[in-house]
Amino acid sequence: MKKNNDPGARWRKASYSNGQGSCVEVGQAGPAVAVRDTTDQGGPSLAFTPDTWRRFTGQVKATA
Repeated sequence: MKKNNDPGARWRKASYSNGQGSCVEVGQAGPAVAVRDTTDQGGPSLAFTPDTWRRFTGQVKATA
């Protein structure tokens, strides 16, 4: 994980957003998968390798 603010990333809102603005966006930033706070689009984001992101989302889905 690292902080990453890639203005060229293609962002999409998470499917579990609550509609109140309290949500995250996921984006493709070069070879990385980036995550940021929707309310702070100019702020930092976290970047994950695609493999790390797959493992993380798999674990989240398994516990939901």
